[in-house]
Amino acid sequence: MITNSEYENYQGKPEQIKKTAERVKARRMMVKAGKAAKGDGKDVDHVKPIRSGGSTTINNLRMRSRSANRSDNK
Repeated sequence: MITNSEYENYQGKPEQIKKTAERVKARRMMVKAGKAAKGDGKDVDHVKPIRSGGSTTINNLRMRSRSANRSDNK
């Protein structure tokens, strides 16, 4: 659950809004390519993470199980 102060202090910052938009864009690209579907239990993984300067190109994306993707991410 997102609190008002969390949004104001972190998630509402322009930099974080841009990163969230990149993640949403990545998911939409994978759905369009037929690699992802609503409710499939998979996450879109950036091979080089956005936080490390990665991009949202189809070559930098892959589908992974939710548990595998989230266990790798710090």
